Amino acid sequence: MDTFAEVAVALAAVAVLAQQLVGDARSARTGRRLARIECKLDLVLDHLGLREDEPELREAAELARTGRKIEAIKLYREATGAGLKEAKDAVDRMAA
Repeated sequence: MDTFAEVAVALAAVAVLAQQLVGDARSARTGRRLARIECKLDLVLDHLGLREDEPELREAAELARTGRKIEAIKLYREATGAGLKEAKDAVDRMAA
């Protein structure tokens, strides 16, 4: 393979890698934004006294009320996809 072809292949590989990194960053940003929106929606629902009927969240609330907060946080994160801080805040509200 001549030098030009090697450079072209290397540049193509760098371009593909850069595109992948940009896509990953966008996906992570979108996931964080979605978690924040869900957290805000949960706050609005709580403020209005409305409850979302999800079995996993009921179980997380029961774990929170019985003092098993770490298990509740883990279950809440699995059910909602929320981050650690959002899940902890939600579980703290459930325990109150």
